[in-house]
Amino acid sequence: MGDNKIQSGKVLLAEPYMLDPHFKRAAVLLCDHHEEGSIGLIMNKPVNNMKVDQVIDDFPEFDVPMFYGGPVQTDTLHYVHNVGDLLEESIKIIDGVWWGGNFEKLKFLIASSLILPQNIRFFMGYSGWGEGQLADELTFGSWVVTDMDPNYLFKIKPENLWKQAMQNKGDHYTVIAQMPEDMNWN
Repeated sequence: MGDNKIQSGKVLLAEPYMLDPHFKRAAVLLCDHHEEGSIGLIMNKPVNNMKVDQVIDDFPEFDVPMFYGGPVQTDTLHYVHNVGDLLEESIKIIDGVWWGGNFEKLKFLIASSLILPQNIRFFMGYSGWGEGQLADELTFGSWVVTDMDPNYLFKIKPENLWKQAMQNKGDHYTVIAQMPEDMNWN
């Protein structure tokens, strides 16, 4: 499914035995990719018991979980949504997936119930790679590249995302998807 070309809108799936705890079984949406570097958001790591309206002052009440986007600048907030036409300054990543947008307008749209929890994901921090770093990690085999599907953000449960995306990739990746997280216990 799809090619392995790195570009914005692709998903990086951590290889099954990645030791870095930030990226273990991570599914990372590449939001921006250039020669100078890349920015991504880990889609499948919710932060337990943390809601966006608890973290941001003067944010409308909004019962949506916060996600861990990555280890870079964890004091920053990022959001990905499917209402790009409503939210000015959003950046289209792929059809049905938009990144960012005007924050004051976002709060208004949430308060007006024009953006609902199923339309948006919030992330603390992001994943970042400097020039050539991601290419090196790909050469080393740290990541599997696959196509993004809006369902990965808005429909599939985070705990099932890595496995589902591996299975969707097809071929031998369906076998990789079945590998247990900790081989030591088998």
